[in-house]
Amino acid sequence: MSLVDRVRALLGSDAVDLAATPDGVPRVAPASPDAVALLLGTAREEGWRLRVEGAGTWLPADAPADLALTTRRLDKIPAIEPQDLSATAEAGIGCDVLRQQLADRGTWLALDPPGLAGRTLGSVVATASSGPLRQGFGPVRDHLLGVTFVTGDGRVVQSGGKVVKNVAGYDLTKLEAGGFGAFGVIVLVHLRLRALPRADQTLVLEGTREDLTQVAEDIAAAGLQPAALELMSPALARRERWALAVRFAGSAALVAADEAGLRAATGGRFTALRADEAHGCWMRAAESFATRPVTFRVGGLPDSSDELLDLLQHQVGDEWVSASPGVGAIRWGGETTVDRLRRLRRTLAGLEVPLTVERAAWPLRAAVGHFGAYREGAGPLIAGLRRTFDPGEAFVVAVEGTE
Repeated sequence: MSLVDRVRALLGSDAVDLAATPDGVPRVAPASPDAVALLLGTAREEGWRLRVEGAGTWLPADAPADLALTTRRLDKIPAIEPQDLSATAEAGIGCDVLRQQLADRGTWLALDPPGLAGRTLGSVVATASSGPLRQGFGPVRDHLLGVTFVTGDGRVVQSGGKVVKNVAGYDLTKLEAGGFGAFGVIVLVHLRLRALPRADQTLVLEGTREDLTQVAEDIAAAGLQPAALELMSPALARRERWALAVRFAGSAALVAADEAGLRAATGGRFTALRADEAHGCWMRAAESFATRPVTFRVGGLPDSSDELLDLLQHQVGDEWVSASPGVGAIRWGGETTVDRLRRLRRTLAGLEVPLTVERAAWPLRAAVGHFGAYREGAGPLIAGLRRTFDPGEAFVVAVEGTE
């Protein structure tokens, strides 16, 4: 019996699509977490190797494997609890669909990762891709109450809880958030929500990078806490110069007070955008990274953003760059080589600053890895975790690269 026939016998003929992938790898779409567990348990027994995909709109579906496991059919939302500000959703649900379902119930998942349109919830969690809203609402892990995932040998593991008061015990949730699927296939996510903001205002200021960096410091010194404070390169902002975009979200009174405080702290230099202009500003910036051949993120201290931007400009250029000075997060997109990325990662490692490759073609991912051991002892720890959660090495994931 062929591999495809075996999978069809396990999961049904409608779970396999032979023509779905460009490289001819059969794509398997389990319809339930139990089906994912059955497939991975069999993969361990048979020695099959699998790559994990969401909607295929972010990471290229090009890792060499026997099967491509997609979560597309895991697209249900078992629960939305507005009174508890929590929700439970399967990993294959589209982020756009989830966002609309939440908005209809007056709730909001305050995440705006790059390439949001078309991405699945599981993709965002597995890659820990947070956008400008990280400034006000924290990274992806801060929005998770728990996850359910399936290990490489077919074990179903539940981590965290469904509501805030139940979060306790071993924190495997943080392991899955940003693990790029190396430790298991996320099948279910328990989310921490917020009330849908009644007012949402974006203001923008153009200038030199150095001037805008100082303005960002002035905003922080004034005690303002915007939902987003993002420094964008001219190409990314589609402007002639660098742009600093500030976003306030919440009640109408709070947003009005924050806007007045911003103008007082910066001499009234910002221009307020209409709602459609603001939406376009944030969406263009997010989608631009989904069209670049390589995207990576760098995480430093808030006061190191200017130094790190100088380093990026020198080593890989700064045409497509977005930075959150308030939290020290920087995202870069463009064309680069394996040697340049390795050299940049070594330089950053000396500063104990991680560089995470978010998207790239498989040859580069395999050579460089999604994240490197920027701190002593991290490599053996990751290797040990992989042996624990994927003892048969079923998952084809470029974690640390070949260097």
